[in-house]
Amino acid sequence: MDFLVTNLTSVSSLLFLSTFLFWEVAAGADRVPAIYVFGDSTADVGNNNYLPGSTAKANFPHNGVDFPGKRPTGRFSNGYNGIDFLAMHMGFRRSPPPFLSIATKIHHQIARGIKGANFASGGSGILDSTGNTMSTAKQIQNFATIRSNMTAHLSEMQADQLLSKSIFIISTGGNDIFDYFLQNNAPNVSDKGKFITTLVSTYKYHLEKLYNLGARRFGIVDIPPIGCCPYPRSLNPTSGCLDVLNELSLRFNKAAAALMHDLSLTLKGMKYSVGSSNAVVSNIIRNPSALGIKETKSACCGGGKFNGEFGCTPNASFCFERNRYLFWDRLHPTHAASKLAGLAIYGGSPEFAAPINFRQLVEQDD
Repeated sequence: MDFLVTNLTSVSSLLFLSTFLFWEVAAGADRVPAIYVFGDSTADVGNNNYLPGSTAKANFPHNGVDFPGKRPTGRFSNGYNGIDFLAMHMGFRRSPPPFLSIATKIHHQIARGIKGANFASGGSGILDSTGNTMSTAKQIQNFATIRSNMTAHLSEMQADQLLSKSIFIISTGGNDIFDYFLQNNAPNVSDKGKFITTLVSTYKYHLEKLYNLGARRFGIVDIPPIGCCPYPRSLNPTSGCLDVLNELSLRFNKAAAALMHDLSLTLKGMKYSVGSSNAVVSNIIRNPSALGIKETKSACCGGGKFNGEFGCTPNASFCFERNRYLFWDRLHPTHAASKLAGLAIYGGSPEFAAPINFRQLVEQDD
C-alpha cells in the first residue's frame, strides 16, 4: 500500500486514493489523540461567529447548503472545508470545534488532551497587522489557555506526551499577501523580497512558540495560487490570474518549506509535512475534467464578474452543480475541491505533501 499511495503523481490519481485511505481512517484515531488548528478562513469552522467586530463571517446562507442539516456553521464553504477532510482521514468526525465556542467552559475531553480545538479565524494572517480578527499570535495565546487547562488535569509529562502525538495544522499566509498587494499592487523585486523575509521570520516565531508549548508534529498547508481566485480575476482587465499574487504565494511557499526543514534540524523531536494546496489547485485548473470539475474561473455563489466581485450572501445566486465547481465563493474552494485537497495532502505523493505526507506524519513513531 505504501508504494501505491506514495507514488501517485497526478491529481487524477486522487480518484483511486479514497479506496486505499478508507481502511486507514480507523487506525488514525488510535495514533492521534487531538488536532489543533491555526489559520485563516481556509481553516475557520466558526470562530468568527463569536467576534462581534468581524466582517469576515460565513454564518449565513448559502454557506453550508451541503453541510449536514444544510446549516451555515461559519465555514466559508458549501459544506466541509479542507481541515474537516484531513481530520476525517485521521479518524475524527470532522474538524475539532471552534475554540471560541468552548472558551468559557473547556470540555473535560479537551482539557485532557483529547479531540483538540480549532483556533482559525477568517481574515487573519501571520502578521498582527493583517485583518481585524484573531491573529496567529492570538490563536497561539488561546492554545496556551488549553495547555494550561491540561496541566490542571494531567501531569506535565502526560500533557507533553499527548501533545507530542497530536497534530498541529496551520493554514495561513494568503491574507498577508492580499493585504500587501492591496497596499502595493506593483512591488519591485526588492520590496517583494523584504516582504517575504518579514513574513517568514514572523512565521518562524509562531512555530517556535507552538513548539515551546508542546507541539511536535506540524502539518503545514501552503498558500494556493490565490491570484486565480474569482475575486482577483475580476480585478484583472485580461480576466486572467493575477500573476503577482501567485508569484508571492510561490515565493512564500518555497521559503516556508525551507524554514520547516531548518527547524526540524534544530528543534528536537519536531516532525512535519508541508501539504501543497498550491499543487492541488494548480493541477485542477490545468486538467479539471479528469476530476469531474467543469468550472475553474467563476465562483458558484456570489455576484458580478466571475461571481467574484460580491460575496456569497443570502441574496446572492448560487449554482446547482456545486460538485463541478472549483470555487464556492470569491476566495474559497467548494466542498468537492476541499475533499480532493484533503485526499492529496493526507495520502498523496511528494508533489502534494513533502517530505512526507500527512498519513506518514500520523504514523511516525516518536
